[in-house]
Amino acid sequence: MKKEITIDPITRLEGHGSVSIFLDDKGEVENAYLKIPELRGFESFCVGRPAELMPLLTTRICGVCPVAHHYASVKALDMAFHVEPPSAAKKLRELQYMGYICYDHILHFYYLGGPDFIVGPDAPPEKRNILGVIEKAGLDVAKEVIKHRAYGQKITEIIGGKATHPVSGLPGGISKPLSEESRKAILEMSRSLVGFAQFSLKAFHDIVLGNPAYVELIKSEMYTQRTYYMGMVDPNNKVNFYDGKVRVVDPSGKEFAKFDAQDYQEHIEERSEEWTYSKLPFLRKIGWKGFVDGPENGAYRVGPLGRLNAAEGMTTPLANQEYNVMFSLLGKPVHGTLVFHWARLIELLYAAERAVELASDPEITSTDVRNKPGTPGEGIGIVEAARGTLIHHYHLDEDALMKNVNMIVATTNNYPSICMSVRDAAKGLIHNGKVDERMLNKVEMAFRAYDPCFGCATHFAVGQMPLDVKVYDRNKELMCHLSR
Repeated sequence: MKKEITIDPITRLEGHGSVSIFLDDKGEVENAYLKIPELRGFESFCVGRPAELMPLLTTRICGVCPVAHHYASVKALDMAFHVEPPSAAKKLRELQYMGYICYDHILHFYYLGGPDFIVGPDAPPEKRNILGVIEKAGLDVAKEVIKHRAYGQKITEIIGGKATHPVSGLPGGISKPLSEESRKAILEMSRSLVGFAQFSLKAFHDIVLGNPAYVELIKSEMYTQRTYYMGMVDPNNKVNFYDGKVRVVDPSGKEFAKFDAQDYQEHIEERSEEWTYSKLPFLRKIGWKGFVDGPENGAYRVGPLGRLNAAEGMTTPLANQEYNVMFSLLGKPVHGTLVFHWARLIELLYAAERAVELASDPEITSTDVRNKPGTPGEGIGIVEAARGTLIHHYHLDEDALMKNVNMIVATTNNYPSICMSVRDAAKGLIHNGKVDERMLNKVEMAFRAYDPCFGCATHFAVGQMPLDVKVYDRNKELMCHLSR
């Protein structure tokens, strides 16, 4: 008899979701679905709002990556109002952004993804959390984790006005210059973050790469998807979070496309499925062939692994050295989903190093931080959120009110690949109908590596909310089924 296994709710991620695993008559996995039940509707209720409110409204999509939404929105308004920010404003925005990348990557590695490695994927559920990490790593390490995550938030607060929901970004620049006192404080915290990132990478080498069982898991086929990869790069094809062109490489690592923000619709198309509220983007020129990997299907991955695969290096020396170590060991591109964790720590080191560079730049305290906006129109802003490429696309009317809004967030970009990762992990782990909690945790590890944020991801492409209601009697017998 066929059987359905449900993981609901899935754990250690932002947002809500469930996994349904379907077994055939022999107890083998026939298929698996990652279903997202949330309807957030941000794209709809932003319509009619004054454009200048958008950088404040969109930060409320999620409290984990508000800085990314803030600056994707601000950059969209830069374009919509035909204004180029001064050089100092761009550097301040990027410096604030580095603080965000630091605190977000620390959060995921130590609180959400790391417990599977530091404590172990087969440890009891009550141990696979930050408390288990503290017990295993020690209180002194825990204090360093908390301190350095707070440093990232403090950098965001100094420049952005708030640690969680920044308010400093404006069309054409930023609301206030940076004082010399604040610059010195940021520089000191950034230098400390460099040391902490190096410590974290050493821990990853010792605990994960030094464990043959973990390495075997990382390299296994059940955690491997051969997809396209996407990320923002500078003119030298090096990783950049705040500004640049979007580069796409194919599953062999060859450049497939490279485009500016205003051209994204030539390359990315969106579709929907009836069983989830999240959209499923794909590469328009390749097309959609379903939930399969390989060069014939347009599924692509973004985020730490996507960025490093799509780029040709890092601009900071220590991060670039670790970048080369990773690819020399695993080859390029890396298709192993669990390698997202290693890539995330390399990016943590890059963000800390880049923050030191920016805080040391004499121009960072310039008072020339805003240019006057022009007439309203259409704008597209792209940044690299911690989870990957984030796109905000706005149409403004002549009164600078929002006529149309579209957002493609990082987790949405990854969603087709996350579905494949969950299915393939389930197929590799569950056989003959035998399943236990440890197996299901390893299925969850497949999506957890992406650090997904389904609160951000769910905006639903069709524009109306489907309705599916099932009514059961006291004996759990289905009485009626209504759907729209």
